[in-house]
Amino acid sequence: MTTDPPLPDTEQDVITAFLDALWMERGLADNTLSAYGNDLRGFAGWLATDGRSGLLGADRADVMAYLAARVSMGSSRRSSARLLSSLRRFYRYQLRQGAIPVDPTARVESPKADRPLPEALTEAEVERLLNTPDAASLIGQRDRCMLEVLYATGLRVSELVHLRMDQVNRQQGVVRVTGKGGKERLVPLGESALDALSDYLQTVRPHLARGARDAAVFITRRGVGMTRQAFWYRIRDHARTAGITKPLSPHTLRHSFATHLLNHGADLRVVQLLLGHTDLSTTQVYTHVARARLQALHAEHHPRG
Repeated sequence: MTTDPPLPDTEQDVITAFLDALWMERGLADNTLSAYGNDLRGFAGWLATDGRSGLLGADRADVMAYLAARVSMGSSRRSSARLLSSLRRFYRYQLRQGAIPVDPTARVESPKADRPLPEALTEAEVERLLNTPDAASLIGQRDRCMLEVLYATGLRVSELVHLRMDQVNRQQGVVRVTGKGGKERLVPLGESALDALSDYLQTVRPHLARGARDAAVFITRRGVGMTRQAFWYRIRDHARTAGITKPLSPHTLRHSFATHLLNHGADLRVVQLLLGHTDLSTTQVYTHVARARLQALHAEHHPRG
């Protein structure tokens, strides 16, 4: 087992003096001080083994090269951002003390945090969720229709509950959606969602409306449009009944819609248009979800996975 060579006493002294000053100024916890110390010792050790100047002689190029080296060894963006934060604090202190003329971290941009991958349901879980609402009740039929439309179109929950009657074209099988920034897009419903929507509009909505003239497609027992929060509660209740234990968000079916389309070979730009994303990079996160799912399936089922 190899160990890193010990740091020169001068480097140890500089780090210790900084940590002591940090404790005196901020009263930070031991774990926090230990993390700062580890970050600085790691940088100092890398500078020494790479034949560069010590901590107080490092420049911006050294900081950038060290961050790049860490990334090449598998460091996450979050970890790199935390490391840079430690170096910034150290060098700002040294600048105030007059120990260095320039802060080498001043023009180094912090790495953006890793974007969390959206949680998506499996196709089997979606089927269980769609079949959960009570088909014998008006509210159950409405909820089933809303879930069908949500999964078939990838709408945001806010877009679904604000959908008006004049935005539905059953003859063409599309809905005209007003998304973020007031931008409109046409989204196909698909056969299952279109059938569910037609049944709801013909047999369920008239009973819920009771003569009320609310323009919303999906209404409550009082004949008025649903709120985003109310439908989100309905989704959670149905998911619980379906035995789905994954953490859910109001966008879970939207994420599932996009992921399943890509899993079945849909073009990324088509998915972008359906979701109403302005920037393709926003849609690209779903390619990572799809890829991760395929890798998991391969590892589970391939004899040499």
